[in-house]
Amino acid sequence: MLRRPRLGEPRRRLPLRDLQRAGAPGVTVLLLTLLACAARAPTQTGKASWYGDELRGNPTASGEPFRPSKRTAAHKTLPFGTVVKVTRTDTGESVRVVINDRGPYAKGRVIDLSERAAKRIDMIDEGVVTVEIRVVGCKERYERCD
Repeated sequence: MLRRPRLGEPRRRLPLRDLQRAGAPGVTVLLLTLLACAARAPTQTGKASWYGDELRGNPTASGEPFRPSKRTAAHKTLPFGTVVKVTRTDTGESVRVVINDRGPYAKGRVIDLSERAAKRIDMIDEGVVTVEIRVVGCKERYERCD
């Protein structure tokens, strides 16, 4: 049986069989696996553009009306409800958005941001900027997002 050393008592090294019984190797492997998965979150780098008032109220590909005042985005392949962190590569400014539409369909672009999201990373004037997209989660109200 394992017990913690008392104050002032010298620490002893545990034999391997005691560690195995305590589950230490399993815990170590689990922690290393979790760290490796977190470090490999899917990313994509490319050009981002934005769209705003001209499409207000139009249905998005997910069926919900487009609202420029929400932090949403269009992506060609990510499931609806996927939460992504969009980071400008030149300034480091970032915003989290929910994928609720399909696109962009302009050559060389990887994501279209809503006006609010574009303002957050200060890209309104430029129109198109280079970004890194990292998947960070899933919005609960969507049925499937994996």
